[in-house]
Amino acid sequence: MFDVSARERLAQHLAQHHAVKDKNIHALTPDASTREYFRIPWKRGHAVACVYPEPFDPEFHPYLDVTRLFSEVGLPVPEILAVDGASGIIVQEDLGDGQLYRVMETANEEEHESYQERAISLIAEIQAATQTAFDRKSIASRLAFDEAKLSWELQFFMEHYFQSLRHETLTHGEAAELKVEMNDIAAELAARPRVLCHRDYHSANLMVDRKDRLRIVDHQDARMGPASYDLVSLLLDRQLEMPSLAEIRAHRLYLLEERRLRGLEALDPDEFAREFRLMTVQRGLKAIGTFSYQTALCGRGETYAQYIEPTFQIVLQATEWLDRFPVLRRTIKQRLDGT
Repeated sequence: MFDVSARERLAQHLAQHHAVKDKNIHALTPDASTREYFRIPWKRGHAVACVYPEPFDPEFHPYLDVTRLFSEVGLPVPEILAVDGASGIIVQEDLGDGQLYRVMETANEEEHESYQERAISLIAEIQAATQTAFDRKSIASRLAFDEAKLSWELQFFMEHYFQSLRHETLTHGEAAELKVEMNDIAAELAARPRVLCHRDYHSANLMVDRKDRLRIVDHQDARMGPASYDLVSLLLDRQLEMPSLAEIRAHRLYLLEERRLRGLEALDPDEFAREFRLMTVQRGLKAIGTFSYQTALCGRGETYAQYIEPTFQIVLQATEWLDRFPVLRRTIKQRLDGT
């Protein structure tokens, strides 16, 4: 860990290498991580500096590694402008403030659907880069949503929703029954064929740049996982209302068609729908764990608490569609009803 603040380190780096003064460094809204972001003057415009809490080796840094991979296959990630591993700093292209979810708030129905389809097309592009990730031995090719990772995320939900947020201790029987169902979810998803996934592909991590192009950010956690993973994240993460089943089905089929156009393996639509629903359960519970953690332990309830109940409704609908996981369904209904 460094002895000085992120801003101080950044100011020292910029003064030494780029003649930028501290007063021109503007903090940006932090995400749910230990990284800090700043907008800085850069040549004739601006750039964004990401400052990490520790020094890093640029050759083995996940964000830089995945950026190189994505750039190689033509995926629209920010250009890296400067790297100072010893100071924990990456300076990258400034894409502006147009997060997709904000842009879609004021978009008409036709524009909204166009952005959704463009975002889904990018998922197919990411999946098409799977072999390249293995060929170049990317960090992303060595990480996966295996059973251990999926189980850890479900345990994270159990710990932070029940304990951190609700201060609730489940009975031994209820906890054991839930664990059996959680183990089944993790095992089945881990057995699915894997493709390259962004891993956090929601509309806050997609930017609309000044030329109305979609750009991908926050991609450092890319890894191998089920083909439905990023689509579940895009359509269902941080939703206050459940999209219609018809809309979800249309977007599932759109991804399958985009995969076909890129020569990827054909997936049976019905089987893909089942995987999508199972992935919805796992990803939704993992997200609720994160919302609970951010609310209870990080003081960010104003941002995250609002998504907990709607995400439970999404998970509940998926379990009912699958007609499985009765203990989980009962547990969710009891908490939603306040019993």
